[in-house]
Amino acid sequence: MLPADLVFTNHVLMGGPVGAASGAPFRVKVHGSELEYSMRGRPELGEWARETLRARTRPTLAPSTFAEVLADVVGHTERVFNVPPGVDIDRFVLQDRGAALEDLLAEARKDPPNGGDERLPDDGNAQRLAAFLDGLGPLVVYFGKLIEEKGVQVLLEAMRGIDARLVVVGFGPYRSTLESLAPSRTLSRGRSNTVISALLPLADVTVVPSISPRRSEWSRPRLPPPGRPRSSPGTRDSRRFAAGLEEEYPERFRHLAFLRDRDAADLARKLNEVLALSPAEHDVLRQSARQAVGDRWSWASIARRLLAPV
Repeated sequence: MLPADLVFTNHVLMGGPVGAASGAPFRVKVHGSELEYSMRGRPELGEWARETLRARTRPTLAPSTFAEVLADVVGHTERVFNVPPGVDIDRFVLQDRGAALEDLLAEARKDPPNGGDERLPDDGNAQRLAAFLDGLGPLVVYFGKLIEEKGVQVLLEAMRGIDARLVVVGFGPYRSTLESLAPSRTLSRGRSNTVISALLPLADVTVVPSISPRRSEWSRPRLPPPGRPRSSPGTRDSRRFAAGLEEEYPERFRHLAFLRDRDAADLARKLNEVLALSPAEHDVLRQSARQAVGDRWSWASIARRLLAPV
C-alpha cells in the first residue's frame, strides 16, 4: 500500500519495527497491555523497542498513564504525546427504552455458543436479560474488564445500600470473586461489545469505579460512551475524564463527576443522589456529559490529535 504520507501503527512491538521497516513516516500508539503483560521483565524486548523508537524519532502516542509506564519499561523516549482512546458518538445515542430493550435482546440472541471461552458472551444471555430487565426499579450499569484495579468490588459494596438493579458486563480473572461479592438484584453477563449501545439507554446511571494503583499496578480506565450521567474516581486518565465532565456539568452537579478512591460510602451517596434527580435534572446531566465527550473524546477530535504531531 506504499507510498504513504503516514503509517500509523499499534503497539510498540510489533508495530514499531513494522513501521520502521516500511521506510515511510510512521508513528506508534502505545497500549498498556503490551507494556505490562508482554514486555515488562523482558529486557530484550525493552531494548528492541528502545532502539526502534530512538532510531526513527517519530512521535509516540500514549494515554498519560502509559507514557510513564513506557518510560519505565522502554526508557526515555523523545516526542511522546498524550492521546487517549476515543468513542464513536454516532453509535451511542439515546433510544426509547422499549426499542432499546428490543434491540438488546435481538443482539443477545445472535451470541455464538460460549464453549467455555470467557472472551465470548455467556450462554443464555437473552433469556437472562429479558427476565432481569423486566423488573422494576432504577438500573445501574458497569462495563469493562473484570480485574481488581477496575474497582467493581467497590461498586458492589456501594450497591448494598441502594434500591436499584445492577448489570455488570465484562470478563477477566476477577469475575468469580466479584460474583461471590455481588448483592441481590445483580446480573453478571460476561463479555459483550455488541450490546453496549443498546444496554446504555436502559441505564439510569453508568459507573466507572476504577481505583488508583497502590504499587506498580496497571489500570486502564475505559471512556464510557455518552448518554448517561456517570462518575469516576482514581486513576490519572479517569481523573482527566472526570475533569472534562466537571467542566461541562452545571456547578450544582459538579461534585458528582468525582468519587473518592476506594470509598464505597461516597459512591453510594452519589449514586443515590443521581437516582433521586428529577427527569429534567437527569436530562441536564446527560446532555452535559454528551457535550463533554463530543468535544474531547469523539473519534473526530481524537483523530485530529493523532494527526497533529506531524
